[in-house]
Amino acid sequence: MASSAWAICCLLGSLLFHRGSPSPSASVPRLRLSYRELLSANRSAIFLGPRGSLDLRAMYLDEYRDRLFLGGRDAIYSLQLDQPWADPREVLWPPQPGQREECVRKGRDPLVECANFVRVLQPHNRTHLLACGTGAFHPTCALIAVGHRGEHVLHLEAHSVESGRGRCPHEPSRPFASTFVGGELYTGLTADFLGREAMIFRSGGARPALRSDSDQNLLHDPRFVMAARIADNSDQNDDKVYFFFSETVPSPDGGPGHVTVSRVGRVCVNDAGGQRVLVNKWSTFLKARLVCSVPGPGGAETHFDQLEDVFLLWPKAGKSLEVYALFSTVSAVFQGFAVCLYHMEDIWEVFKGPFAHQDGPQHQWGPYGGKVPFPRPGVCPSKMTAQPGRPFGSTKDYPDEVLQFARAHPLMFRSVRPRRGRPVLVKTHLAQQLRQIVVDRVEAEDGTYDVIFLGTDSGSVLKVMALQSGDSAEPEEVVLEELQVFKVPTAITEMEISVKRQMLYVGSRLGVARLKLHQCETYGSACAECCLARDPYCAWDGASCTRYRPGTSKRRFRRQDIRHGNPALQCLGQSQEEKAAGPVATTTVFGMEHNSTFLECLPKSPQAAVRWFLQRPGGQGPDQVKTDERVLQTEQGLLIRRLSRLDEGTYTCTTLEHGFSQTVARLALEVIVAAQLNSLFHRGQRLEEPPARGSLASTPPKAWYKDILQLIGFANLPRVDEYCERMWCSSRSRGKQAKGKSWAGLELGKKVKSRVQAERNRTPREVEAT
Repeated sequence: MASSAWAICCLLGSLLFHRGSPSPSASVPRLRLSYRELLSANRSAIFLGPRGSLDLRAMYLDEYRDRLFLGGRDAIYSLQLDQPWADPREVLWPPQPGQREECVRKGRDPLVECANFVRVLQPHNRTHLLACGTGAFHPTCALIAVGHRGEHVLHLEAHSVESGRGRCPHEPSRPFASTFVGGELYTGLTADFLGREAMIFRSGGARPALRSDSDQNLLHDPRFVMAARIADNSDQNDDKVYFFFSETVPSPDGGPGHVTVSRVGRVCVNDAGGQRVLVNKWSTFLKARLVCSVPGPGGAETHFDQLEDVFLLWPKAGKSLEVYALFSTVSAVFQGFAVCLYHMEDIWEVFKGPFAHQDGPQHQWGPYGGKVPFPRPGVCPSKMTAQPGRPFGSTKDYPDEVLQFARAHPLMFRSVRPRRGRPVLVKTHLAQQLRQIVVDRVEAEDGTYDVIFLGTDSGSVLKVMALQSGDSAEPEEVVLEELQVFKVPTAITEMEISVKRQMLYVGSRLGVARLKLHQCETYGSACAECCLARDPYCAWDGASCTRYRPGTSKRRFRRQDIRHGNPALQCLGQSQEEKAAGPVATTTVFGMEHNSTFLECLPKSPQAAVRWFLQRPGGQGPDQVKTDERVLQTEQGLLIRRLSRLDEGTYTCTTLEHGFSQTVARLALEVIVAAQLNSLFHRGQRLEEPPARGSLASTPPKAWYKDILQLIGFANLPRVDEYCERMWCSSRSRGKQAKGKSWAGLELGKKVKSRVQAERNRTPREVEAT
């Protein structure tokens, strides 16, 4: 029996002495939902494919057809957006005969690389998609028939299969970006088998293919992130395709070594190359640096140089496009991530500015001070260039000096800096890494807010806002939710948002998830809880926390305060003390003198500050509990390491969040002195016997295990052995040998261990429900 009691004590020790910081942090998610909680609340749906894993490499959200297309290992899938995902369409597309074997002979991994990983899914016309895959290191492209709107068909056009070299990378994990414009595919990739020939390539249309000049040294080990067509103005001839990427370049000050920098590059859609110079090569390619840094003292800056992902926030009519970019550090000192916001107007201004010039490899970069030829290098043939007497209607008409200048000066001198000169969000010391970003601009009662969704390498999504307060340079970070989308930790590689459906589509190597952007009832059933959540999607409608509907004239739909989250102003008519959850019942707990006891308090919000108050019997009023070496405050509650008679009284656990006080738990602690314990041990009652009225044994049978936990202490192990034997062993087992006693102790250990583990595994929502 002693070994059983010792095992129980060890379990209690691991439970009670798990210390945490009681101080709230704004960077901590206010609400965490596990994978199972998301599924049970019908907030997410998962598709893993018919074989249990997609090995997803490409995802295309087609809201016109109401379809989601997925490219995986040797297969393409089609899912209907507004239907359950139990009826997908599938096209199997393995490598051509012999290609897999050749891939293995060349030393590639047969499981990881020697398959057809679909990397390109782009709309080709009203009835077809263009799909390209690695083809076991033989890139291949084909047309996929998807039918008209309202149809759910999917099949591969066998006659359209052709080489995908230059349009799809050889390797399944090589960074890569593509976009389809006017029947042509623009790609940023490394196009050779060894992954060394980096280029921007255009192919697939009636015009000759166009590529980067390999002699120019334009791209330095690039890591492409995104490509998109963006109109600079109303003249379609001036449209350009922008590429966002990082590259490793020689040190800009002429010193040894290399540095990583992030870039935005562009080419004209109507670029046709030169007539004598840059034949079938880009004649309008320019690039500029994207800076995302935190200003420091003395002019020093902390740079986030590795570009992870880019999201384009398309505006309403009359406003400029905004670019959200996610960066990481490449420093060995610390791991950090930052989100910077750029306006396309600022990017255009940099491309209109001076070109960068370097007199030699060991010289520093400076602005080009000489004469710039006309048409200005990098501009598109348009109304600006096709002037009377200057018929530059095509890049083939550009003078050789223009093309030579563009070839020698592809880099702009000025860098593109974010709005307000600093990131909107900085996150350091994270347990996970950030990989993907999408943004939704949401209209709320007190303004318009950008809700940022960040995909991590652990399969979770962070829902964050960055609030700018007046002229303050540093915005306030508000982490609304952390959603564990995938059961198994896996890096999120794709994210698409549907504002129309209020859905987020999240892809990983395992599969894809459909996730609701919000579920307001999760925040609670009271006005204060809804207001404290500060979620712009949600508002108190007078009866529950529901989706906010802008434009309504009824006041009852406008209980919302995103900027301050102050329920005192929004939730009038409720009592000041018990606004959120109604009166809190008092629970009686028992503790043994000179032993430790634990008072549990689990606040609904980890961002709230927890305070404890003690009302002693006959005292004037409650006093705030002071913590020291004997009394410790943890994330789960209050731990009193050595209990005395003076600790007896009613403990009230309150939370303070944005000036709003709320009572979470009220516990009446009764201290049992040693003399009481002696009488308890000698009662000789079994668990099934009716307990004596008014004694400790009046606790219901199901709660007796709590008495055991409270009474166990290192000084009383022999007495606990005796107590357990009397309470759990029947008269027959007491009459047997030590074998029977050992069995009873084992059963006791199992019961208590099972209960403790169950308590530790309960989620905050389960605790609240009970």
